[in-house]
Amino acid sequence: MGIIFEKYRNGINLGGWISQSTYEKVHIAEFITEPDIKEIASWGLDHIRLPVDYPVLEDDMTPIDNALQWCKAAGLNLVLDMHKAPGYSFNQHDASTFFSDKNAQAHFVELWEKLTCRYASEGDNLIFDLLNEVVDAHGDTWNKIARRGIEAIHAISPTRHVLLGGPHYNAAGTLHTLEIYDNPYVLYNFHFYEPMYVTHQRARWTPLRDTKITQPYPAPAQGIETLRPIFEKMQFPRLTKDTVFDIDYLEKCLAPAIEFSQKHGKELYCGEYGCIGLADTASRANYIKDTNTLFDKYKMGRALWSYKKMDFNTVGEDEIIAALN
Repeated sequence: MGIIFEKYRNGINLGGWISQSTYEKVHIAEFITEPDIKEIASWGLDHIRLPVDYPVLEDDMTPIDNALQWCKAAGLNLVLDMHKAPGYSFNQHDASTFFSDKNAQAHFVELWEKLTCRYASEGDNLIFDLLNEVVDAHGDTWNKIARRGIEAIHAISPTRHVLLGGPHYNAAGTLHTLEIYDNPYVLYNFHFYEPMYVTHQRARWTPLRDTKITQPYPAPAQGIETLRPIFEKMQFPRLTKDTVFDIDYLEKCLAPAIEFSQKHGKELYCGEYGCIGLADTASRANYIKDTNTLFDKYKMGRALWSYKKMDFNTVGEDEIIAALN
C-alpha cells in the first residue's frame, strides 16, 4: 500500500479560506480556526487539502503554518495545493498568460522552491499539489513546466511527494497525456465531478444555471431531450433517455483513471469530488457514498469539496458527514 491510501485515503478541502477569497486579514483569521481542524478529525478523516492562491504565498504564510500545526496536533496530514499561480487561474483560464509568459513560469517555480525550503523538515504528513485544474491550450507545455517545478522541489527535498494532474481541469480522461516519472515521489492527481448534471445541477457558473430540473441520485436522467443543446455544450455524449445515474455509471466515468493506474502502476489521488448543495441532501449523500465505494475499491485517495460554504458545504450537514465513512 502506497502513501496515498495509507495516509491520504479520505480527506476534505478547505476551499474559500486562503483561496478564492478576498485575502482580508479578518476573513483569514476567522473563516478557519483550530476548532475546525479538530472537528474534521472527529469525523474520522485523515487529511485536509489546503488550496492556496499565490498572493498569500507572497504576503504572509502564517495561515499555512497554522494549518500545518493544527493538523499535526489533530493527527491529520496535509495536501498543500497551489490553487492559483502567477498568470494562471483555473476559473479564468482564457485570460491566463502562464503558458506563454516565461517570467510567470519562473515565478511559479520560485514559489515552490520557497515552500519546499520553508517546510523541508516535514515528513510524509505534507505533500504538494503542483497546480490546481490546469487548462493547457498549448498541448505539452504543462508537462514541461511541471517538470521544472518537480525538479526544483526535489533538488531541495528529494523525498517530498508531489501531485501532478492532467491538462484539462484535472480530468481523469487527460491523465494519459502526462509525463510518466519513474520516481516514487511523483504522484498523480485527478478531480471527479461526473456526471456534472448531478454534481453541478443548476450551478450558477455553468450552462446548467438556467435549468429548473432537479436531478436525484441514484435515478434515471431527467429532461434529456429538452436539454440536449446544453448537454452537447458540456460534452455529455453518454446521456440518453435511457441513462441511469448510479454506481455503475460512476464506475464507467472513472474508467480512464482506473486504466491509467493499472497501466502505469501508479496510485491515484482525487483532489476534489462532491455534489452541490442545490441537490437534495439524500442525493448528495448517496453520491458521496457511491464515489467513496469506488475510490476504496481501486485504492484511490480523495478529498471532498468542500468543508465550508463554496456551494458544496459539509459542516453542519450530518447526513453528508456520515456519508464520508
